[in-house]
Amino acid sequence: MCGIVGYIGGRDACPILLDGLRRLEYRGYDSAGVAVLSADRIEIRRAVGKLGVLEAAMAECAPNGAPGIGHTRWATHGRPSDENAHPHSDCTGEIVVVHNGIIENYAALKERLIGLGHSFTSETDTEVVAHLIEEAYRASGVRRPVSGTDPSPQALLEAVRQAVRQVEGSFALAVMCRREPGVIVAARRHSPLVVGLGEGENFLASDVPALLPYTKKVHFLDDDTLALLTPSDVGLADLDGRPISKEAHEITWDAAMAERGGYQHFMLKEIHEQPVALRETMRGRLASQTGEITLEGLGLSDEDIRKFDKVVMVACGTAYHAAMVGKYMLEGLVRLPVELDVASELRYRDPIIDDRTLAIVISQSGETADTVAGLREAKQKGGKVLAITNVVGSSVARQSDGVLYTYAGPEIAVASTKAYTTQMMVLALLVLYFGRVRGTIPPEHDAEMHRALWSIPEQADLFLSDYKEVIACADRYHTFAGFLYMGRGPNLASALEGALKIKEVAYIHAEGYAAGEMKHGPIAMIDPAMATVALATRGKTYPKLISNIQEVKARLGEVIAIAGPHDEEIARYADRVIRVPETEELFSPILNAVPLQLLAYFVAKLRGHDIDQPRNLAKSVTVE
Repeated sequence: MCGIVGYIGGRDACPILLDGLRRLEYRGYDSAGVAVLSADRIEIRRAVGKLGVLEAAMAECAPNGAPGIGHTRWATHGRPSDENAHPHSDCTGEIVVVHNGIIENYAALKERLIGLGHSFTSETDTEVVAHLIEEAYRASGVRRPVSGTDPSPQALLEAVRQAVRQVEGSFALAVMCRREPGVIVAARRHSPLVVGLGEGENFLASDVPALLPYTKKVHFLDDDTLALLTPSDVGLADLDGRPISKEAHEITWDAAMAERGGYQHFMLKEIHEQPVALRETMRGRLASQTGEITLEGLGLSDEDIRKFDKVVMVACGTAYHAAMVGKYMLEGLVRLPVELDVASELRYRDPIIDDRTLAIVISQSGETADTVAGLREAKQKGGKVLAITNVVGSSVARQSDGVLYTYAGPEIAVASTKAYTTQMMVLALLVLYFGRVRGTIPPEHDAEMHRALWSIPEQADLFLSDYKEVIACADRYHTFAGFLYMGRGPNLASALEGALKIKEVAYIHAEGYAAGEMKHGPIAMIDPAMATVALATRGKTYPKLISNIQEVKARLGEVIAIAGPHDEEIARYADRVIRVPETEELFSPILNAVPLQLLAYFVAKLRGHDIDQPRNLAKSVTVE
């Protein structure tokens, strides 16, 4: 979710790069840098922190010239530091690269490149790309023309093409070379990249806002596409070097809408980003064919995993609901007893934790004060601590024995969406790994779980392609006095999270309950002005849930059911049915989160609230 900007033309690149990066600040970042071809050499400037730090460092020594590329980095591999900030260069300093995404096979590539004599100066996965291009550039052979460009050979284009064909994972790349001063080469797979078309100049960015002051005529690059930018032209090709013809797109958004990718609010944009975030979280960890799981940074040996006799899970708010799903997964598949704690309560009950206890702490920001305090309590008592967080170098990441990152990218909206679903994805991967090490999952069930987990991003994409029924439900119920959410098993967490979301953004009183508890009190609230959302996807307790829905209907309550695509029975009992793709019951909260988030969003929109910045709430709670 980092930011890329590139410029080639007759103006000085540096002011354009900095302006473009500033317009991408909403994406979140921890360091920034630029590279500019200045007087026959590439000048690189990098700094940790906000753009102001970089600008101050360049106040009296900004490089002049063009072309240039710039980057704001959201750390994934390697802590935030000057050395890890982009751009990165090859051994010669003549090739520079900026990159968004994750290179899955970077460790194997790096080992091979070191064997060939390359030296590395950063901890990043990105730097391998610069060295791959260096190798290919040095030995470049066949050189293909690209549609729309001068057909003269372009060694840099061919070198980038050869390099990215060796890369597994996701990337948006911008590349410059001192020996080819009139060229920027770009490449894209899964991570967004946009080319801006000007007069005598051309532009590159990871998102439209960086381009709007200069042009509204753009190419949105497709997956596995190369772009060759010169001041006078832009040519496109596929990874086999075949030319691509593509019509330019005219941007009609205003600047504010452009920051949000055309969505009205960041929350809606981030809901739609979940399929990509889930893929990024899974990428490099779960092999699609073999099902092999690799958890870099786990910090636990197989002996540690076999030794544990208890897990304590510690989190707050939405992360607590992800932990609740993790409890069902761990106990159901790994047969480890799990204690679940709201972080603010953990220390005050004097928990029983020793060296046979694994504490899993979950925090989107990695700075949640209560969660950090719970982490320290667990360590002090002798437990091993594993962190699940979205922020590299955060407090929980630094202080834990191991850390698994969610790779959700920055969340701008206060109400968490993609951080929640990626936390559950990480927990699912962790549980499958633990189950294999401890031998608790039969091979045939393991294969089913692997296939189900691999399908979830695509299923989320499918649901997000058409959710008219969610909008219809919001239209029907946004004036209701309140909402009750009920679920059973792992979807008790979904009920709690659904209620939390609608409280956060729509300011409607809502409560989530275990469905079996409805008759022990909450059912007194049922009347025609109270909507009940029932998590009714298929599972062990589905018949019981149908009975609970009937109890609501008998008291004139209206029911919205979240149910599977082929469930005909549910339509006999619920007033509205929102259908989600079917998956394993333990993984169903990942998919069920999406309609619950959308329902909260559209109810809040119809009620006219500030969706991205709800009253009284903060994104990161750094005080107890």
